[in-house]
Amino acid sequence: MGVQLPLQFDFNRQQNFASFFPGNNQETYTHLQGFPVNSEHQQIQLWGAAGQGKTHLLQATCQLASEQQLSTFYLALGSTQCPPPSILDGLEDIQLVCLDDIDLIAGQDAWEHALFHFYNAHKNYGHKLLVSTSLAPVELHFSLPDLKTRLGWGLTLKLNALSDEQILGALCARAKQRGFDIPDNVGQFLIRHYDRKMAGLWDMLDKIDQTTLSRQRKLTIPLLKQIMAEPYAD
Repeated sequence: MGVQLPLQFDFNRQQNFASFFPGNNQETYTHLQGFPVNSEHQQIQLWGAAGQGKTHLLQATCQLASEQQLSTFYLALGSTQCPPPSILDGLEDIQLVCLDDIDLIAGQDAWEHALFHFYNAHKNYGHKLLVSTSLAPVELHFSLPDLKTRLGWGLTLKLNALSDEQILGALCARAKQRGFDIPDNVGQFLIRHYDRKMAGLWDMLDKIDQTTLSRQRKLTIPLLKQIMAEPYAD
């Protein structure tokens, strides 16, 4: 029986596979969909620049595993409220553990040793581990050589940046899911003049949805400029 943990850190139900636009990451997307129960791999390391959707995919994999009746746990190591390394105690009993931004604990002796011991115990149980990093595996600067070696044992997947055309396609698809349209010229203006990271674009999409709905107006470039200039009231 899995350990009953008191908290799920930063678990976001909206970050699922259905809401992720794979673009030129279809192979990675497919690998992760099959990872919890169908993959021959016990460990996957997902890497790519910040803002490309690593957190979204870790969250999505956790949710899929939970739907498949597996015990899961997600932890963002880059969180401002990241707990002490003792949080890993007992996680070896969890069937899928997802650790986000593991490169951010590199050089922290207590965290590195805790992660090393967790890794060994978790692997011995035959359970699945999914980790993310913003750096390529060869660029990770862990002080504990055995930890770096073990993290390199599994499958490594790179998350590629989307082209402007793919970003526009993702925005239009997400907007349609929410019941409104983004004209091509408006979408192109947005990706040229706003944060290109997908998380920021999704937040802006929320703001656009709220504003157009409350004002009963179609989305145009002048309206978008107004929205971009206004603070976001959640």
